[in-house]
Order: sequence, then C-alpha cells, then structure tokens
Amino acid sequence: MVKLILFTLGFLTVVLIVWHVGPTRIYEAASSLGPEAVLLILCPSVLMYVLEAYGWRVTLGTWSRVIPFWRLLAIRTAGEVVNMTTPTAYVGGEPLKAYLLKRYGVPMVDGLASVVIAKTTMTIAQIAFILIGLASGFWLLGAGGSPGQTIATALLSVGLLAFGVGGFVLVQRRGIFTWLLEMLNTIGIRIRFLESRREKLLELDRTIAEFYVQNRAGFLLSTGLFFLGWLAEALEVFVILYWLGAPVTVLTSLSIGGLSIFIKGGTFFIPGSLGAQDAGNLLLVTAFGYSEVAGITFALLRRFRELVWIALGLVCFMLVGGKKAVAQEKKADQA
Repeated sequence: MVKLILFTLGFLTVVLIVWHVGPTRIYEAASSLGPEAVLLILCPSVLMYVLEAYGWRVTLGTWSRVIPFWRLLAIRTAGEVVNMTTPTAYVGGEPLKAYLLKRYGVPMVDGLASVVIAKTTMTIAQIAFILIGLASGFWLLGAGGSPGQTIATALLSVGLLAFGVGGFVLVQRRGIFTWLLEMLNTIGIRIRFLESRREKLLELDRTIAEFYVQNRAGFLLSTGLFFLGWLAEALEVFVILYWLGAPVTVLTSLSIGGLSIFIKGGTFFIPGSLGAQDAGNLLLVTAFGYSEVAGITFALLRRFRELVWIALGLVCFMLVGGKKAVAQEKKADQA
C-alpha cells in the first residue's frame, strides 16, 4: 500500500511538473532532436552496461571463462530491471543474477559472492564519481547560496556513505554471516532459516574473503571498470544537453551526472524514484543556468532511456530462462 501511494505521488509530481513547464514547449524541444539524436543519446548507456558487465565478470574469477560475455551481459541486464523498478535500494536484482548464473553452471555460492563483491566495487566507484561531481559543482557554483549549501549537505551524506561502505568491506573480509551467526548465538537467538544454511553461508563468507585477499588486482580492476561505467553517465549528460542546443562543458556534465546519481540513490524507497528523480533532475539542471524546458526534457529523456533498458532487460530475462531458473531455485529451497 505504501509503495502504491509513493508511486502515485511520484506520478502526480511528474504530471504537475510537465503541466507547469508546458507540454507544448516540452514536445517542441523533444521533437526537434530527431531519431539520430535519440540513438546517440542511448549510446552512453550501452557503453555503461558493457563496462559494468566487465566489472562484474572480473569478480567471477575462473568462472568468468565458463559463461560467454554476451550471456553475462544479458543476465546483468535482466537483474537490473528488478533494481530499477522495485524500492529495494538497488539490490533486489542481485539474487536474481546469482540464480541465473547457477542455471549456466556457476555454483550458487560463487554466484552470490560475485554479486556481493561487484555491488561493493560498484558502490566504491559510485562514491568516487559522486565526489568528482560534487567537486565540480563547488568549482562551478561556489560554496555560497542555496546550490552551494545543497552540495555541502550532499558532501556530508556521501562521506557517511563512504564510511559505511568501508565498514561493509571490513565486515566482508571477516565474514558477514560468520559475524551475524556468532552475534545471534551470543544473545541466544536461533533462526531456523539461517541455521539450516549455516555451511553454505560460511562457505559464502570464505569465498568473498578469499577474493579480497588473493585477488586484489581483480578488486581494483573491477572498481576501475565500474568507475568508467559511471563516467558514461556524465557522457550521457553531455550528449543530451548538447543535442538540446544548450552550452555544456565536461565539468558541468560531471557535476550534473554525479549529483543526479546521488539524488536517485537517496530516493530508492520510491518505486523507480518516480517524481523525486525527475524533480531533482529539473532543479539540478536549472541550478546550472539551463531553462526549465531543458531541465524537464533532460529528465524525461533519461526516463526514456530507462524504459528502453527495462524493455531490453525483460527480453534478456526471457532469453536466459529467468522464469525457469527462479522456479527451479524455489523448488530447491522447498526440498
């Protein structure tokens, strides 16, 4: 019920923004792009998905040679549909990726370990990208006034996020479930679901910890690939604003790209961040001196890109046997 209310409020927010700016003005701005511009706008996201799939592939270790890259890309694209459409802090699709990997011969433990590690390296790269965006914003907008105060608040929030991610990495090295099971045993609580899977969970801990100890080069390479993927977000900002006829620089693209990711991450509890992401992008673009028409058109074009990838993700889900894989996993859990 709460999700439905948030989704409805988000949808109404988008409608009100479009009405305020003017549907005719938005249509004129968007229709002036042409099909070739729309295809070019989608290119950075293709680059982003490919780079991020390679970043995940590195965390699979020897199993990366078992699955062709195109299939791994399809599995990741299918999992990202869940991340984009459900309010699960962009982690709801990670178990699905492991389920689909299992269908193609990768043990569940190794698959889950890879998605946990990849999500960690992706988040570290994301923090670095947001920090670059914040630094660019300070440089362009200054520390004073409302935009500067907003950036300062964002910087504090990102600092806390970085601290949390650092702590999560340390916990992974020690063992997430090892620590959890020890803590529950200490306070005298036994959870049947966890206890029945104790050996598998401890094996998962060992697999993750071994990666950090034995494959530090892989950890850095994965982080670097994900960082390049985030830079593709800035490239998308540059391309959209360029085709809208607005003057744009590299620093502006980095700042808007980094801050828009921060806004999206902070509204994960809303399905698809509907409304909040769009209003945030509008305010963000106008803060850098662009018109409201450019701001809402920018936001709607990014929504269009998401819809394209959701459609592609659903196709990938069917191609890699998603329904069958999930059904098999449920039967295995019930057995």
